[in-house]
Amino acid sequence: MKDKRNEILAHQLLDYSVKLQKGEIVYIEIKGKETIELGKQLVRLATEKGATPFWFYNDESILRQFVRSAGDEQYNRMAELHMELMTRADAYIGLRGSDNPFDMADIPAENMKKHNSLFYKPVHLEERVKRTRWVVLRYPNNAMAQLAETSQEAFEDFYFDVCCADYAKMSRAQDKLYALMAATDKVEIKAPGTDLTFSIKNIPIVKCDGLRNIPDGEVYTAPVRDSINGTITYNTPSLYQGTVYTGISFTFENGKIVKATCDGDDSKLNKILDTDEGARYVGEFAIGVNPFVLHPMKDTLFDEKIAGSFHLTPGQCYDEAPNGNQSSIHWDLVLIQRPDYGGGEIWFDGKLIRKDGVFTDASLEKDFSKENLKAEGLD
Repeated sequence: MKDKRNEILAHQLLDYSVKLQKGEIVYIEIKGKETIELGKQLVRLATEKGATPFWFYNDESILRQFVRSAGDEQYNRMAELHMELMTRADAYIGLRGSDNPFDMADIPAENMKKHNSLFYKPVHLEERVKRTRWVVLRYPNNAMAQLAETSQEAFEDFYFDVCCADYAKMSRAQDKLYALMAATDKVEIKAPGTDLTFSIKNIPIVKCDGLRNIPDGEVYTAPVRDSINGTITYNTPSLYQGTVYTGISFTFENGKIVKATCDGDDSKLNKILDTDEGARYVGEFAIGVNPFVLHPMKDTLFDEKIAGSFHLTPGQCYDEAPNGNQSSIHWDLVLIQRPDYGGGEIWFDGKLIRKDGVFTDASLEKDFSKENLKAEGLD
């Protein structure tokens, strides 16, 4: 059964997400031992298509051996090597399934800053994101099941329902939300501990429908950089650079985070926000619409797609929805507005468009239902 589901998922990644063609090069990064089986399917199917796969194994337990002591020159050489590979690739597929998501927890903040600025930003944020056709996904293992507080078997069933959803239907369902956001200037958001206003006027809108992330299910833009004012209190935990943060709250003045707190010691949080000037400004605002993802599991690729949620992201903006903010971080932080998480409202230009996680337009809510987006062939 799992082999069949891996093959269905591999076809979705190659045929739908990156649309791999004969004669092209696909760069496959495999993180975690349990992702190898899906990696094998990708290599096999890509080869049968007449494409050329390049693959390598990586995970945080290996990466930490480099990050803990590498100097600038070593980073420059590492970035040069990976840049050459990324530049030659037509498509990139990143499989994420490390055994221990906390392997980087004891790496000093300065080392992580160096890794992000000298390696991750040029190779991934600048080259991979901007030039290749790419998709990134997590893979179900015991570590993910533990974070989700469920059995691995139950988590695998959930995972394949989410990742093999009918993303072509989801794309069509997102059209109405896309048009609504494209016509909007002022956004108002209210929730417990949250009263925020900003503008998205003239910033492009982007549908996320399985072409970049699996799972997917969001429509994003960016705030006008200096337009955000007020306070936001996120209600989902965030695992970032090996540390779990809860109760994060930001106060904005003219777009800048002037106060940042979280549960416990907030010094590490503020060090991240002091990475560079852009880290205290927001590069993305997105509305989550995936009906198969309802609860946070400390995994950004899932949590940011939660139905009834939105995320407001400190750091780098995307070229597809630019607001001018540049940073070596991009930290998706999620607020769920369904009643079981405290409720909340989103207003566009003075009109209520979503209350307690439910769109006020009944047809839009129906389009994003499980019944409409369930994939065939998984039972």
